[in-house]
Amino acid sequence: MSKASGMNYAPKGEPRKVCEEGEFVFGAIGLDHGHIYGMSNGLTEAGASLKWVYDPDPAKVENFCKAFPQVKAARSEEEILNDASVQLIAGAAIPSERCALGLRAMDAGKDYFTDKAPLTTLQQLEQAKEKVKKTGKKYAVYYSERLHNESSVFAGQLVEEGAIGRVLQVIGMGPHREGNGRPDWFYEKEKFGGILCDIGSHQIEQFLFYTGAKDAVVQHAKVANYSHKEYPNFEDFGDASLVADNGATGYFRVDWFTPDGLGTWGDGRLFLLGTEGYIELRKYIDVAREIPGDHVYLVNQDGERHIPVNGKVGYPFFGQLILDCLNRTEHAMTQEHAFKAAELCVKAQDLAARLE
Repeated sequence: MSKASGMNYAPKGEPRKVCEEGEFVFGAIGLDHGHIYGMSNGLTEAGASLKWVYDPDPAKVENFCKAFPQVKAARSEEEILNDASVQLIAGAAIPSERCALGLRAMDAGKDYFTDKAPLTTLQQLEQAKEKVKKTGKKYAVYYSERLHNESSVFAGQLVEEGAIGRVLQVIGMGPHREGNGRPDWFYEKEKFGGILCDIGSHQIEQFLFYTGAKDAVVQHAKVANYSHKEYPNFEDFGDASLVADNGATGYFRVDWFTPDGLGTWGDGRLFLLGTEGYIELRKYIDVAREIPGDHVYLVNQDGERHIPVNGKVGYPFFGQLILDCLNRTEHAMTQEHAFKAAELCVKAQDLAARLE
């Protein structure tokens, strides 16, 4: 599948509708990252109605309309923001521009659902917090490596059930394939925010979620540009360690060194250590054994289990988000959690030592 289509970023699940046609309407603005396809898939599978799309690049709009034939191409962002029937704006703009889009959406009376990383500076974070407080609107975030992956969803259920006791440590590995044809902004740090802010956002969000932490301190962080010297400000490697307010610890590594021989874009893995057992997630592939991924390995007092969950769990976040927007509740993800993950990503990035 071509990168241009964006559909390689678009997990699909069994539709589980939580609302009737037309009951919850959204528009897509900003198609800079292919995650907009996954975001839109998740919402429409849960019953949302996709009415509008806008991006200044006609080619991006054309590809999006092919994937979602029901959508209408807007002539401007304002045409969508001024439509009173639209309840939520979904956007995957350039990371440094995501907060500004959210502020405009909330000013227009819409909830906002943005790709990760949801912002790139602490100043933007304060602006977003203030706008949420002023408008009462939501600033939701697509942390897809947990929300749109069935092994991650199932692991959350196991932790909630007490399958491994209290979670003491989370270790995450988030390698990604760079591929070909990345846009210019991908290599400009002021636009993508740095590797710990960008793809590291998945890892920090997961650490907070699985440990049940409300806050954490970044202990150490490192970034490097090992093999992209033609892009001096790019970062192709990063890692960080954190300690949560409840004593749990976390470590993660992210990089852009996935070899072409791997059967997917990255061998994402997660390890959860608990007082009564441990869990390993092989999210996207079980190397040299099985494609697709979504493999859960559980070891606890009852024994050892390998649980393949692909196609069996679904993605409840999207239906929960729709209902939260309709009912003004917070079941999908609290605003506090979404913002805390974003805050720690920026702090890790700011703290990081650069390796030469």
